[in-house]
Amino acid sequence: MKIVLLGKGGQVGRELLEPLAASGTLVACDRTTADLARPETVVALLRREQPDVIVNAAAYTAVDKAETEHDLTRLVNATAVGAIGEEAARLGAAVVHYSTDYVFDGTKAGRYVETDATAPLSVYGATKLEGEQALTASGCRHWILRTTWVYAGHGHNFVRTMLRLAKDRDELRVVDDQFGVPTSARLVAEVTTDIVTRLAAGTAPSPGIYHLAPAGETTWCRFARFVIDTARAQGLPLRCTPDRVAAITTADYPLPARRPANSRLDTTKLETALGRTLPAWQDNVPAAVAAIAAVASF
Repeated sequence: MKIVLLGKGGQVGRELLEPLAASGTLVACDRTTADLARPETVVALLRREQPDVIVNAAAYTAVDKAETEHDLTRLVNATAVGAIGEEAARLGAAVVHYSTDYVFDGTKAGRYVETDATAPLSVYGATKLEGEQALTASGCRHWILRTTWVYAGHGHNFVRTMLRLAKDRDELRVVDDQFGVPTSARLVAEVTTDIVTRLAAGTAPSPGIYHLAPAGETTWCRFARFVIDTARAQGLPLRCTPDRVAAITTADYPLPARRPANSRLDTTKLETALGRTLPAWQDNVPAAVAAIAAVASF
């Protein structure tokens, strides 16, 4: 089985490199080889490589910057995704693609299921939804994994930001009225590899949209406290302590892009399809903290 991975340098892409290489013949690409801002380069790569599976871990993810770069965001998150789908349909290839909780407006009281109405609040969320729709319309076999609050032991993410700030400051102020589930890129890679392996064996779950997030829920403020507590337990010399992370409201910290107040995703469909229970959100945080702490410049 030949696998093309797009976005190998991102948080999820880097976690996918090793397990996908063990699952088949892997062609891993970054934007120098296949740039979603130039969809023709992606199409050319796919025609040259003729993959059985395409895993698209590339996206425009600068949520606030997207508010002023609408055209580029749409090109990467929607137009290029549609082109991938069309080429996959022509090749008979399967596509695994990632989307986001930002396709919802966050007004639902409970967890979002895959069939809930979408209503993105931001350019990023709107273009990710357009990407979902374009991939679906292409007619290719596709597995769209919507995930939320992704972090890793590398790259720029919330965990790394909190550790950097806590190292230099005595107190932090973090939003406490947005609810969601921190999702490690490692878990996303594990689930993706499971699906790809099942594709090779002919036992993959039905194509479609699936929600992927660990069990439990938290807020950004409580997540920050957990990260700092975990780091201090590992011996990191942080000035800020968990009790010095002050809870603030979204209104206290205005940003260009609106965020959903509720980003909780119901993962019953995915867990049933794969026959597995997803871990608690806290489980993968220590490994990420340790990996970030190993980099002196965090």
